[in-house]
Amino acid sequence: MTVHTSSFRIPFLPAILAGCVCFLAVSLTGCNSSNDNDEYATDMERKDFAIVLHGGAGVIDRDIDPDVRDGYLASLEKALETGRDLLDNGGSSLDAVEQVIRILEDDERFNAGKGAVFTSEERHELDASIMDGRDLDAGAVTGVRTVRNPISLARKVMEESRHVMFAADGAELFADETDVERVENSYFSTDRRREQLRNAREQASVILDHSDDQKDKFSTVGVAALDRDGNLAAGTSTGGMTNKKPGRIGDSPVIAAGTYADNNSCAVSATGHGEKFIRNAVAYQVCAIMEYQGASLEEASRIVIREKLEEGDGGIIAIDKNGNIVMEFSSPGMFRGAADSGGLFEVAIWE
Repeated sequence: MTVHTSSFRIPFLPAILAGCVCFLAVSLTGCNSSNDNDEYATDMERKDFAIVLHGGAGVIDRDIDPDVRDGYLASLEKALETGRDLLDNGGSSLDAVEQVIRILEDDERFNAGKGAVFTSEERHELDASIMDGRDLDAGAVTGVRTVRNPISLARKVMEESRHVMFAADGAELFADETDVERVENSYFSTDRRREQLRNAREQASVILDHSDDQKDKFSTVGVAALDRDGNLAAGTSTGGMTNKKPGRIGDSPVIAAGTYADNNSCAVSATGHGEKFIRNAVAYQVCAIMEYQGASLEEASRIVIREKLEEGDGGIIAIDKNGNIVMEFSSPGMFRGAADSGGLFEVAIWE
């Protein structure tokens, strides 16, 4: 049966349409119905600045000595306060990322810089990366042995070379051309990390075997930041994993795996099972899900950490272009902290 719509007549249709037009004219002044207007509404809630950091994720015993716990929290607070104040005073997101990571690299509680873990050859090989959300520019170094603050060398790779990553001897040679501070490899050593190496050897716990007992070994540091100009940046630094094979590279210095920043979506720093984070391009995937699927930062982070990875694989910290912060992890704990222009300031270890 064919229905001819021309045969139907609606009395008073002109009046009804006129009323709808008037209603819409009034309503649209106080609400948003299009994607563009939704963005404008979100812009009204945008934070002036925001910063989030992590100091590693893994199996962190809730029964640790209270003094040890308080020491970690104090270190996180110090680093977070520095980054917050820098951004509050108009500093750039890149400066905040570098300066906060330098503080964590100089703190032997964390596995980056001073206090880095030992390789199977009883030395230290350090990795770091940094990324600018304005133009996707990035810099990274891996296998560094004599640079006190690898994150600063990574930034110099980004800003003073036409490359993205230097490795091992090449990174050391590039460092010779810069003014970064140099130290002996022994500078990074601590008794605690040497004891961890002994324990790892006794357990035959080599990183490349992917055994379950590695799930408590994740430790790295990272920062993501949004500045007053609306620019995002992220960075990550690590000593790798205890008893790792010489030359092993995890996700931390790999752009898209351990670090990513794009002003169109978000900035991310990751910590976890490096090989899995590389295979899943974790940091980039969070940003891509936001940009191409229209997901929120919280939704995208949960999809990647809870669905793409396995329970206990690690976590991420992230900030979107509006200053929303996410600290998502599937391990029992993650050293972390967040602050923003709205007065947020918190540090935590467990859920």
